[in-house]
Amino acid sequence: MIPRKNMGRVSPLLLILLALGFFFATYNLVTLIIHNRATTSSSVSISTSGSSSNGGGSEWFDPVKESNLVQSGDRKFHVALTATDAPYSKWQCRIMYYWYKKMKERDGSEMGGFTRVLHSGKPDNLMEEIPTFVVDPLPEGLDRGYIVLNRPWAFVQWLEKATIEEEYILMAEPDHVFANPLPNLARGDLPAAFPFFYIKPAEHEGVIRKYYPEDLGPVTNVDPIGNSPVIIKKSILEKIAPTWMNISLRMKDDPETDKAFGWVLEMYGYAVASALHGVRHILRKDFMLQPPWDLEVGKKFIIHYTYGCDYNMKGELTYGKIGEWRFDKRSYLRGPPPKNLSLPPPGVPESVVRLVKMVNEATANIPGWETE
Repeated sequence: MIPRKNMGRVSPLLLILLALGFFFATYNLVTLIIHNRATTSSSVSISTSGSSSNGGGSEWFDPVKESNLVQSGDRKFHVALTATDAPYSKWQCRIMYYWYKKMKERDGSEMGGFTRVLHSGKPDNLMEEIPTFVVDPLPEGLDRGYIVLNRPWAFVQWLEKATIEEEYILMAEPDHVFANPLPNLARGDLPAAFPFFYIKPAEHEGVIRKYYPEDLGPVTNVDPIGNSPVIIKKSILEKIAPTWMNISLRMKDDPETDKAFGWVLEMYGYAVASALHGVRHILRKDFMLQPPWDLEVGKKFIIHYTYGCDYNMKGELTYGKIGEWRFDKRSYLRGPPPKNLSLPPPGVPESVVRLVKMVNEATANIPGWETE
């Protein structure tokens, strides 16, 4: 029997370590983000083909150009996110599900069903509120404190055991909120993904070649993506998921790879696994935005609030330093944020204002919010 972790009760020391880990993981990306913003506007969306430059000097692969695809039939996709039973994960899932329900019913949406894939190994108190499928976590200690390593294993189990009516799946995360109705961005067998500027396979070719040999093709066959957000055919994900799990475990077990990829190791695991199966993705910058670096929501579909938003009262960003006004999900490791969070001061980007208003609307309307 697989040992199960108790994620619901967290010691103060572990909370401190988690907070520090989250801080350094995001803080180390600041210089990369600033450099990226100097070379490309973070608020610019790209066309369906995704043929724009990625800011790194190379052209993105365009899988649509050579394809003459006819879109027909039911295009609905199933929304799936992996989660733990920790309070920190629960409140994010509740907000995410609230906005899924609202956006699903709007014109332009092709959302189908919804599943929270809970990898705690046991039911929790949100089973009646959010459609949930319980799977087992990895054996004790195998994730080595890297909790997202459970994600590919969770998808493997869910795909094998669950009945999923839709032909397509959106792999999402708890800290996603739907800002606009989301259509199916995939095209036939071509999945759609968000390109992350800090996923750069070509710059890590020596490491990538441990898992993607030269005889399979150039390292640029590995897309600059993670597993989320991705809209993909269920039949294709069923082939990729076991490879994604095994590659991620191998990567974590290799000190050089673990050091090179750090907190985005599992993202590289999915990118490499896809390439091993010959799967390329349509790259959509309009799939997602990430405040505070992306300044406007516009027609983008998902707000990903992974970064802390810190500002002084003049509306100036103070990233890396706790601001006079702030919204950071890591401030709420023990439980949910309170209702009616204060709005940002004048001058703060629209994306941050919109995010806080969406959080406030959700918390005001979800029953029993502050008792969770």
